[in-house]
Amino acid sequence: LSGGEGVLKVAAYEGATFVISAIVGFAGLAPTLAAIRAGKDVGLANKEALVTAGEIVMAEAVRCGVRILPVDSEHSAIFQCLNGASNGDFKGDIILTASGGPFLGRSARELEGVTAEMAISHPNWQMGRKISVDSATLMNKGLEVIEAHHLFGLPPERIRVLVHPQSIVHSMVEFPDGSVIAQLALPDMKGPIAYALSWPERLPGAVPPPDLARLQNLSFAEPDTGAFPCLLYAYQALREGGSAPAVLNAANEAAVGAFLAGEIGFNDIPAIIKQTMGCCERRDLADEKSVIQADSDARKSASVLIDQIRLDRRRRIF
Repeated sequence: LSGGEGVLKVAAYEGATFVISAIVGFAGLAPTLAAIRAGKDVGLANKEALVTAGEIVMAEAVRCGVRILPVDSEHSAIFQCLNGASNGDFKGDIILTASGGPFLGRSARELEGVTAEMAISHPNWQMGRKISVDSATLMNKGLEVIEAHHLFGLPPERIRVLVHPQSIVHSMVEFPDGSVIAQLALPDMKGPIAYALSWPERLPGAVPPPDLARLQNLSFAEPDTGAFPCLLYAYQALREGGSAPAVLNAANEAAVGAFLAGEIGFNDIPAIIKQTMGCCERRDLADEKSVIQADSDARKSASVLIDQIRLDRRRRIF
């Protein structure tokens, strides 16, 4: 099997009871839905499925009677904290932690000369090129905010982000009585993957525990949305709803692809996202086809902006 149709068949494979959805980007939406509609429980590592079509995906999971278990380290952490501490409707906040990426502390001006190789050099995690760039722009955390909204049913004002450079605290849950429960582990995806595969049990020895006595500090800070505005755009898209998150994601995928190809600069990524969101009309998403249409329209708009930047660069050179 190969290609898009092959992936759909694999996702719905009759002999499987559990499917890990780990395809990067919007391409993961269709196979995730195929797995759900085939009655498979899904371990979700593909955040874009919920970012672009969260209401559709979650409604299908309810209709088909399947569970969606988070595999992203942050959402797995929230899931673990809630499993261990909540006996009913959760009325507190969740706090997603962000490493800050390789450019933590830099100003927007200092980011102007950033190259693709610099952006994919994450200090803590071994990730693919696209996700590494998303981490560097803070868009990865923005996508995770939208994903958390759908997974845990919380409004945007109850989903907060803190920069935690050590990547030991993977996320936290804040309860109404002022208590905060956090999940700590080494930055290793084997942990969240093992928990999703073994839930509600735990696989022994999935990762070694952190040596707390050797840790010098665990620090937290508010994100710098002046230098890294992608996080703000994600909150904006979540509040607008409808097609806005799909537009945000499509513009980001197009811009990151152009950046990795050397066609645009690092600071052009948020600029393209902002302009694409501004020129694409917000629409309600009734079904999967409307999501695909919103994605396609946004990519076309982003491509026009990328072409303009590419042309301006050529003019400056010559």
